[in-house]
Amino acid sequence: MTLRLYDTATRSVRDFVPMTPGQVGIYLCGVTVQSSPHIGHLRSAVNYDVLRRWLMHTGLEVTFIRNVTDVDDKILQKSVEHGKPYWAIAYENRLRLSRDYTALNVLEPTYEPLATGHITEMHELIETLIERGHAYPGAGDCADVYFDVRSFAEYGALSGQKPDDMQSAADAPVRDKRDHRDFALWKGVKPEEPRDAYWSSPWGRGRPGWHIECSAMARRYLGDEFDIHGGGLDLTFPHHENELAQSKAAGLGFARFWVHHALLNLGDSKMSKSLGNVIDLDSVVEGGVRQVELRYYLGSPHYRSRIDYSDEALKEAAVAYRRIEGFVHRAAEVVGPGRPKQVPPAFADAMNDDLNTSAALAIVHDTVREGNTALAAGDEPAIRGALTAVRAMLGVLGLDPFDEKWSGGEGGNDLKPVVDSLVALALEQRAQARTRKDWVAADSVRDQLKNAGIQVEDTPAGPRWTVGEQH
Repeated sequence: MTLRLYDTATRSVRDFVPMTPGQVGIYLCGVTVQSSPHIGHLRSAVNYDVLRRWLMHTGLEVTFIRNVTDVDDKILQKSVEHGKPYWAIAYENRLRLSRDYTALNVLEPTYEPLATGHITEMHELIETLIERGHAYPGAGDCADVYFDVRSFAEYGALSGQKPDDMQSAADAPVRDKRDHRDFALWKGVKPEEPRDAYWSSPWGRGRPGWHIECSAMARRYLGDEFDIHGGGLDLTFPHHENELAQSKAAGLGFARFWVHHALLNLGDSKMSKSLGNVIDLDSVVEGGVRQVELRYYLGSPHYRSRIDYSDEALKEAAVAYRRIEGFVHRAAEVVGPGRPKQVPPAFADAMNDDLNTSAALAIVHDTVREGNTALAAGDEPAIRGALTAVRAMLGVLGLDPFDEKWSGGEGGNDLKPVVDSLVALALEQRAQARTRKDWVAADSVRDQLKNAGIQVEDTPAGPRWTVGEQH
């Protein structure tokens, strides 16, 4: 079955056929690093990481570009408010973002370009638009340059809007504009903003508008035309609409598929720093949910389904993942970890159906139930078959318990041997208490482990422990 993806531009699910056989180019709009990341940002990272892993699993070579916007209005505003260089704010938050991506086992991008590193490419694209009659500079030595919306007949097609119904472009003040909908490609120097946030240009000192950044960087790393452009649903307009308009107006083929993920909401609104309703990774972990369990939670719904965040739903997802993880460890004790290769056909069908992770995880849980039945019966061939299938599916989803990221300890610190030793010592004390029939002491050890989140199960082969819910 061919992978089928929902394309926002055509409003349909279409067969995905790479532009170049065997290769895929993906551009994902990354984060504007005006502040530290939250789990809404991480949903985007996880969704497109799963898409990338699935494409790689099917044998495709993926070039994955995820940009960082390190200069824009919000970053400069923070710079003025805190008396701190804009680039220091951007760098600090970029490091936090990278840390969180790593914590959730998100593969590193092929390239991660910074907007400030591609000013020359932006100038070239703007000059092309001016030459083709789709952009114009304002008056003065440090002028803004605007895209002429009326010059591009297809403007509004991506988001399904009509130019006559649009409000003024929010990122461009009405200064020398021909039409209130025209948006800024280049922003001239402003006296109230940091003096070091500007670059020389043919139109005077200034800095790039938000939209031109992505068009220039996508072209630089993926060429004039590429396979998939991704981002959050909230970016469809105006950001992606403007990207598409300026790129097409410059004569570029640009993206063949537009893939948008739905948002993660807290209450009635999307999770957003500007709204002050955010939850970050650290607070989730402090609440007793592991990083792998947060990844499971963010990746479980279909990428086009909205997530309404709640602590209860997050903890339910954590319990669901622990059931899968428990089977994997118990089965590996019996037959070894195995070498997962192919996923079951039903799982592949679900993933090829517009990346339906919800249906795919249902296949995982069904296979886990079959595996637990096989464990109870001592059927080693069936145990081995279920284990390798489950691990193959979890590998695609970035959730395999034996992945180095997860088996090596949270946050990249290899604490597992330390925990193993401490639990083994506690279990030895419990065994000694049971030998001398000191049931109170034995139960006390077990209760202390339980309070620490360690579940102990007595089996014919001896006690087995797993990480369970904390109390």
